[in-house]
Amino acid sequence: MAITSFRLASGQRRFDRKRNAWVDADPNWYTVSSFRQLAHNVVASVRKGQHVMVTGRLRVRDWENADRNGTSVEIEADAIGHDLTWCTTAYSRSAPAAQPAPKPVPQDDAGSDRGDEAISDPEAPRLATLEA
Repeated sequence: MAITSFRLASGQRRFDRKRNAWVDADPNWYTVSSFRQLAHNVVASVRKGQHVMVTGRLRVRDWENADRNGTSVEIEADAIGHDLTWCTTAYSRSAPAAQPAPKPVPQDDAGSDRGDEAISDPEAPRLATLEA
């Protein structure tokens, strides 16, 4: 089963009446996990710094080890997409992960490739595949 996980910062702004200006509050951090086809699509679509919207199940867990304790907040995502307030996207339907990748598009006479190539991006979420 394919799994991807990334950290999501949710920034908040508030109006400070003393300064008469908007100020940034401390961000909340979440670990977002996605599975199966959604995991494949996240790896192909989402990059660090992009504004995204996530829906899913929130899990809050307390933890402790020998010298520290804390709380982790995780989201098991049902859906992830770009926030269109900040960008535009081009919809492209993905093939199911179990099917082989489509054949490359042949080049035209000018030698230009009309297909999109995957670009290796070190800032992209990482995909892990677990054997069932």
